[in-house]
Amino acid sequence: MTTLLYLTRMQGLIFDMDGTMVDNMMVHHRAWQIRLAELGLEMTLEEVHREIHGKNEEIIERLFGDRFTPEERRQVAWEKEARYREVFKDQLRPLDGLMDLLAAAQAAGIPMGIGTAAPPENVHFVLDHLPLRPYFRAVVDSGVVSKGKPDPEVFIRVAEAIGVPVTACLVFEDSPTGAETARRAGCPAFILTTTHAAAEFAHFPHIIGSAPDYRGLDLHELLGRAAAWRTAQKTTE
Repeated sequence: MTTLLYLTRMQGLIFDMDGTMVDNMMVHHRAWQIRLAELGLEMTLEEVHREIHGKNEEIIERLFGDRFTPEERRQVAWEKEARYREVFKDQLRPLDGLMDLLAAAQAAGIPMGIGTAAPPENVHFVLDHLPLRPYFRAVVDSGVVSKGKPDPEVFIRVAEAIGVPVTACLVFEDSPTGAETARRAGCPAFILTTTHAAAEFAHFPHIIGSAPDYRGLDLHELLGRAAAWRTAQKTTE
């Protein structure tokens, strides 16, 4: 059992960005709603909340088919993201308790990375305005991967970059799509309920807990829960 626990201990942390490190998803949803309406597609915020996920170009293709060329899809996506950054810049701050958790992980020598569906411009927008860069060994955004979430490529690439097996990483996410990405990668996940209610994740077997932010979370207790989940998976294989 001691050997099994050693083999299943958690060695790295992977963080999504939007809705997980910063509470910005409703700003994104509103920016999407406005831009889509300008293109002739009226959607309620509830519909945007439910339907809009993944890489921007994939979203536009999914909604509009072949109406736009690849270059036009990139332009539509860029305009939407520029609007989001303009609206959100004065509200930008880390989720409560995040900095304490990052500091605890850094002090413990646990490598960390970011795996996000956000475009590079948005990632740099957050990292350039918040004191986050020193904590992360790797950042993988939508400009790096060939397939968006829920394909696990993004988390696999982060794990490779921080030098940890992907199944030995605990993932922090905020959406069912992100949770599914972690499941496909073989990772346990902790959910930040900034955008979705905890009940929306009840069907996922790999969720080790949820909270509205990071306040009061004990890193070592979370890692213990994640390791216990991995141990249970190993014993059933």
